[in-house]
Amino acid sequence: MRLKDRVAVITGAGQGIGLACAEAFVAEGAKVVIAEIDEAKGRAAAEKLGQRFIACDVGTKASVDAMIAQTMAQFGRLDVVVNNAAVIKAADILDLTEEDFDRVLRINLKGGFLVSQAAAREMVKAGRGAIINMSSVNGVLTIPNQLAYNVAKGGMNQMTRNMAVALAARGIRVNAIGPGSIMTDMLKTVMNDEAARKMILSRTPMGRCGEPAEIAAVAVFLASDESSYITGQCLYADGGRLGLNYTVPVAEG
Repeated sequence: MRLKDRVAVITGAGQGIGLACAEAFVAEGAKVVIAEIDEAKGRAAAEKLGQRFIACDVGTKASVDAMIAQTMAQFGRLDVVVNNAAVIKAADILDLTEEDFDRVLRINLKGGFLVSQAAAREMVKAGRGAIINMSSVNGVLTIPNQLAYNVAKGGMNQMTRNMAVALAARGIRVNAIGPGSIMTDMLKTVMNDEAARKMILSRTPMGRCGEPAEIAAVAVFLASDESSYITGQCLYADGGRLGLNYTVPVAEG
């Protein structure tokens, strides 16, 4: 029960890594707010876990402020935030529209800023708190048709470092997680294609994709007192991908 009675807000927790984080936090004793723009998924996750759902558009300040205010009104404290909400848009760099670029940065980067700022204002009053940003290996690496996503995740890494330094003296730690290829529902669909499967695994020295629960375990660590002297870092859970400068053989089937 490493997070016993701590209150955590997890954005985009209706599915995938966000839901896995919510499940892991609850298992460790936390009280979790499922902050999700998709009401059906958010309510389903909250009902499954016996936790609180609050509708939130992370890219809109008024929505974020209302979500944090509701959290404080119900629990009277806020200990942890996981900035997980994100979208992705594949497009050739010559075809990426201004609207799509703005949308990705609005949710993936501006959303993390708005939630972190609103949460930090409450955490400062208590003199403690942990903010966890969901980055990606693609904050460092590149995928040609994912310009907006990669730019947002690179910005998330720098925001993590900057906020960590700015908030360290006030008792708030800020860290990030950089997942590699994680077996979410989206990736499961991609992995059904043999050529895509080989491409993904050829860049992963461990020879397999990660599971959402493995990223959630990192989030629990960063939220807990076990990481009490860690701030301003991005922990990469990527099966060895960042250190790779070659491709590895992939087993058939």
